[in-house]
Amino acid sequence: MNISYTLNQIPQIAKQIIDEASSKILLFYGEMGVGKTTLIKEIVKQLEVDDVVTSPTFSLVNEYVSRKGETIYHFDFYRIEDENEVLDIGIEEYFDRDNWCLIEWPENIKNIVPLNAVKIRLSTNEDETRSIKMVNMKLGMQH
Repeated sequence: MNISYTLNQIPQIAKQIIDEASSKILLFYGEMGVGKTTLIKEIVKQLEVDDVVTSPTFSLVNEYVSRKGETIYHFDFYRIEDENEVLDIGIEEYFDRDNWCLIEWPENIKNIVPLNAVKIRLSTNEDETRSIKMVNMKLGMQH
């Protein structure tokens, strides 16, 4: 996936990510304010979570449960200075479960992220639309 979109198209983009992701571990890259949290909120909504979704900037992880009983984890590693901080919260155990793990600022834990994770890069275009590029690492191919 490599497309441009507007805010109105976020629900479709979120659904497409869920449908095309080769892994439930999604890594969100992009500058501050590009819309990572907004997109994650919509993905969580599409996964049928009724809770209010907020960025776990200080708690590192928020946990949500969908109407189907699925658990979704939302991580924000913006404030991480040492990868040992995420090892201390048991990050590897989160990755080993078959649950959605939506990770903001994965570049701060680059030595820990699983090789099969899906990379999602967001950027802002000159016309204020956003671009998204999704790469399924496990398959070694781009969508």
